[in-house]
Amino acid sequence: MVRSPMADPDPTPREPDQPGLADTDDVCLCFHVPLGKVKAFIRREDPPVASLISDCLGAGTGCGWCVPVLRMLHRQHESGEPMQVGVDPAAYAGGRRAYRQTGQRPDGIDKSAGSDLPPTS
Repeated sequence: MVRSPMADPDPTPREPDQPGLADTDDVCLCFHVPLGKVKAFIRREDPPVASLISDCLGAGTGCGWCVPVLRMLHRQHESGEPMQVGVDPAAYAGGRRAYRQTGQRPDGIDKSAGSDLPPTS
C-alpha cells in the first residue's frame, strides 16, 4: 500500500468515551481537512508560524472558524505537547454553524489564541 506523504503515521480513532476530535474528524470544515492530516503536516513541515498551516489543503482559509484551533495545534507542537483538540465533534460543528450565521464566536472562545474551545458534550 502506498501512503500519502500527508497521511498520519499513527491515526488515532476516537474511543466512544473519549472526548475530542479524532484524526479522521475534520478540523477545517470548509475544505474537509482532517485533524490527522494537519498533525502530519505540522510534524513534517514544522512551520515557524501557524498561518503556514494553510499550505495543508487550504486549512483555515475559508470561513476562519478553525483558525484558533490551528493556532492551538501549532502551539502544542512548538511546546512538545501532544497535538489534540478536546472538543466534541458535534459541538465543534455546531459552533461553526453559529459562527457562520452570526460572525461571532460563542462565549468562552479566545479569538486570538484559540485557547478556550467549546466545551465537550
